[in-house]
Formats: sequence, C-alpha cells, structure tokens
Amino acid sequence: MLSTDVEIKGTVKFTNDLVVDGKIEGEIHSDGNLTVGENARLKAEIKTATVVVYGKVHGNITAAERVELKSSAEVVGSSSKAAAPTDPPKQGTLSGTAP
Repeated sequence: MLSTDVEIKGTVKFTNDLVVDGKIEGEIHSDGNLTVGENARLKAEIKTATVVVYGKVHGNITAAERVELKSSAEVVGSSSKAAAPTDPPKQGTLSGTAP
C-alpha cells in the first residue's frame, strides 16, 4: 500500500496487488490488481489486469480483465490513442422474436 504521503514520479511495476492512496505521475504496469484509493491522485498510463478506482486518474487505463469505477471516481483519459476495432460489430437476432 502506498499511503497519502507518498509521491512517485516514474514507472511503477508490481506483481500481485497494489493499493495507492498517494500520488503517482508516470506509468503503472502489472499483471496484478490495482486499487486507486479515494485520496489517490494519479497522472499515469495504467496497464494492469484489473483496476478499481475510488480516487482521481488522469490518463488512459488498459485492463486485461476488468475496470471498476466507484461513485467517488474521477477519470480523464485521452481518446487520441483509441484504436479502431479490427472486426465490425456482429448482428444477430433476438430469440423469441418474429423476423
């Protein structure tokens, strides 16, 4: 856990779980789980397995499994890196409906 009085500038890498309640500016990389506490202020590009956000994140979040935004969360990302989908959306029929 990184408490409210901790400030980090640079790249943070971890393996399992990390709870941040302080400030990070830079990048966060992990195959683990990141929890952004209510007091946390992150200016970071985040790439992890799962992210749960209670605090503030300014940067893009990429999660392999799940992103949870709680009611106190504030997330500001950049759409400039958004990739176009490789496959067009698939259309189907709703079962139990007449054509």
